[in-house]
Amino acid sequence: MATRSRRLRKKLRIDEFQEFGFDVNWTFDDSVSEEQIDAIVDQFIDQVIEVRKLGFHGGGHKEWEGIIATQTIGKCTEEDRQAVSDFWKSQPVKDVVVSELYDIWWN
Repeated sequence: MATRSRRLRKKLRIDEFQEFGFDVNWTFDDSVSEEQIDAIVDQFIDQVIEVRKLGFHGGGHKEWEGIIATQTIGKCTEEDRQAVSDFWKSQPVKDVVVSELYDIWWN
């Protein structure tokens, strides 16, 4: 097998440039107001996403979906998945789904 240059590995997002992330989906309970949703999502960003140096790209109204990856080139971990899952278990939401880790460029 031929050795690829660092530039090509970066362009292909493989080896040390491979990035693993995961999807997250949840639905706020009907009783949750817009103001509460904003506060809970802000809390999620502050307490889970920023602390773990992750990024969240997504959105919603009552039903939310998004992808979580690292802020720099890197790989999310099982611990990151668990932290996201644990946060949403203690919130007024239902139907929380945290996917398995996957290569976000080649899935």
